[in-house]
Amino acid sequence: MAKKKERKADKKKNSKEDQKLKAKSKEKTAKAKKKDKDSGKDKAKAKSEAQAAPKPAPVPIEVRPDDLESALRVGAGFELAGLDSRDTPGFSGDKDAAAAAMSAVEDEIADLQERLYANGRDGDGPAVLLVLQGMDTAGKGGIVRHVVGAVDPQGVQLTSFKAPTTEEKRHPFLWRIRRALPEPGFIGVFDRSHYEDVLIGRVRNLAPVSTLKGRYTQINTFERSLRRKDIHIIKVMLHVSPEEQKERLTERLDRPDKHWKFNPGDTDERQYWDAYQEAYQLVLEKTSTDETPWYVVPADRKWYARLAVQQLLLRTLRELDPQWPTATYDVESEKQRLAAT
Repeated sequence: MAKKKERKADKKKNSKEDQKLKAKSKEKTAKAKKKDKDSGKDKAKAKSEAQAAPKPAPVPIEVRPDDLESALRVGAGFELAGLDSRDTPGFSGDKDAAAAAMSAVEDEIADLQERLYANGRDGDGPAVLLVLQGMDTAGKGGIVRHVVGAVDPQGVQLTSFKAPTTEEKRHPFLWRIRRALPEPGFIGVFDRSHYEDVLIGRVRNLAPVSTLKGRYTQINTFERSLRRKDIHIIKVMLHVSPEEQKERLTERLDRPDKHWKFNPGDTDERQYWDAYQEAYQLVLEKTSTDETPWYVVPADRKWYARLAVQQLLLRTLRELDPQWPTATYDVESEKQRLAAT
């Protein structure tokens, strides 16, 4: 009987110990869950704060227009096929650094352009002509918006050359080009140009070979005459890869807000890709001169292409160094007259 009571006492004791152990285990589990929950909240809070915190400004990278000019200029022995369209010649930064570099000189370009425009008000003075060539989707429109769009539009003359009209076909191929040349003080922009007549003409056999050969010579003579007229030409080929072009065309089809930019003919032209590259190679060989060189800009990275063209434009404006025109009236007399009113 005593042993039976003893066993019951031990059993009761063990039961209480088990309950204590279970309680401690539950308490430990609850604390662990709370710790995990608090840790999760801390991580979420830290992530939220990191996302909300402003990105540090990119470290400024000095961009030298002369370095870009020499890196992009077409010289003897240039091979278009050997150029990587994703390369960034003359610039070691990334997209953010390029944006910072462009922003850093926008005021200077705007000031130089205003001086240029002011100088041409009397119908005399220099002008700038930016020629943009490239395959479809190469980024010509983006250059117009992000580079030329940063200056006063009243001093810009933009011309987009399409297929020649019936009237234009009745004249020599340079007739419509001459009519679109920028006036003194203006920055002229050709979205495509007289070079279409030797590019499409060759690829689509629209003119005899002998005629095309003659056009290269005519173009060189024409461009030399522009310098004598104080029109300073910047010729840029935006070099995009077929893979990048396909991605950009696909985006235009995938996005309703870009459907208006898609032309079914762009897909047709892709079958002539190699022929166009050969035609461009000939253009670069025959019309890149010391006076009017070509600049081939890798354009798979839009941000780099925009920076490169901006720097080429800045370099030309700095070389021109336009000054404010002097007043053609007596400033002090006009001050007195105005004060008297």
